[in-house]
Amino acid sequence: MNQELWKKAVAFHGHACPGLAIGVKASEAAVLKLGIGQSEDEEIVCVTENDACGVDAVQAILSCTIGKGNLLYRGTGKQAFSFFNRTTGEKVRMCMKPKNHEMDREAYMYYLLDAPVEKIFEFSVPDFDLPEKARIFSTIYCDICGEGAPEHKMHLQEGKKVCEDCFKPYNRGW
Repeated sequence: MNQELWKKAVAFHGHACPGLAIGVKASEAAVLKLGIGQSEDEEIVCVTENDACGVDAVQAILSCTIGKGNLLYRGTGKQAFSFFNRTTGEKVRMCMKPKNHEMDREAYMYYLLDAPVEKIFEFSVPDFDLPEKARIFSTIYCDICGEGAPEHKMHLQEGKKVCEDCFKPYNRGW
């Protein structure tokens, strides 16, 4: 385990825990499998299938962030991460193997940190394509509340431009 990366992840997240260890190991596996480092822009993309502690490690170690558009959430709830290298076209998906041993929380965290990535994750190729790069959209202001949102999030309703919050969907039962 790289102590510097662990300390960096803990400092970002706020505390040490097994979930953070999962993200550190996922980041380590991405570095090993794809030969990547920190992402200055969108060279590396992470699609996380969970919104748990491990995602903070991915942000701290690989610099994949929602704001840059290279950290995307795909809410399956699985402890799974897919990484894409835009430069080489390589990609890998890793999903946690079942925990088949009883350990207390701290022992499990250290087990995760010290185990080889092959003992922690199943590796495969993601079954979805690399998402497009982030785009910048014009801001449109809602005719009801006056708040701005990107144009692709706005609706037309009764001749007015309305945001997601003000929009009242019309549904006749299907």
